[in-house]
Amino acid sequence: MNISSFNHKITVTVRFHEVDMLGVCNNAVYINYFEHARLEYVKAAGLIPQGRIFSDGKLFFMVRNEINYRDHAFYDDELEVYSKISYIKNSSFGFDHIIIKKKSGQVLVDGKGVVVYVDPKTRKSTSLPEDFIEKVKKIDPDVNIIRD
Repeated sequence: MNISSFNHKITVTVRFHEVDMLGVCNNAVYINYFEHARLEYVKAAGLIPQGRIFSDGKLFFMVRNEINYRDHAFYDDELEVYSKISYIKNSSFGFDHIIIKKKSGQVLVDGKGVVVYVDPKTRKSTSLPEDFIEKVKKIDPDVNIIRD
C-alpha cells in the first residue's frame, strides 16, 4: 500500500493501558485504532450523521479484519492512522489502513477490512445506496466500484 493514495488520517497517542508487559503497544490495540479511524472516516464522509450514529437505521457489520505487523509502538508514541475505502461492491466495501509513527514515518502496521451493509429488520446484507458511493468519492475519488 502506498501512503500517498490515502486521503484521510487521524492521530492517536499510545496510552499506558495499551502497552503490554513487553513494553510495546499490544498487537490487539491496532484493531481498535483501525476501528477508530473507520468511524472518523464515515463521519467525515457524511455517511453517519454527527451525534446520531445509531439513530438512522443503518447497520454496518465488520466481517473481516486482516493485519500485518511491521514494527512496534511504545507508550506515548504519536501515531498516524491512514484510512481509505478501496472498493465498493453491491452490499460491502473494503477499508485499507496504514499506521505509522508520526515522528519517524516508520510503518508499524497495515491492514484491510470488509464491512457489509445490513437491513436492520432482516439482518441480511442489502444494497448500498447510490449516495453512499458519491459521499465516499468526495474523500476517495479513485475508489474501485465493483457492482452488478
